[in-house]
Amino acid sequence: MFGNLGMPEILLIMLVVLLLFGAKRIPEIAGSMGKGIREFKKNINDATRDVQDGMNDKPRLTEAELEARRAAESRDSASVEPKRLL
Repeated sequence: MFGNLGMPEILLIMLVVLLLFGAKRIPEIAGSMGKGIREFKKNINDATRDVQDGMNDKPRLTEAELEARRAAESRDSASVEPKRLL
């Protein structure tokens, strides 16, 4: 896309930017762009960290909950009778 830009084209673009915005405004624009990029990267890193933390946090069962589940499973398996065909 930008592979065909040579030094004359880049200088022409810089001259047009200088004429459009003026010498005083260019550092302000560059600073604003830098802050925006920095904020964007920070938000991307925060979102990635939140997703990774969410994947690593598995719900932990207490011993009481495990025992209750085991008891319920054993009751269910003991009370089930096969259906009679006739």
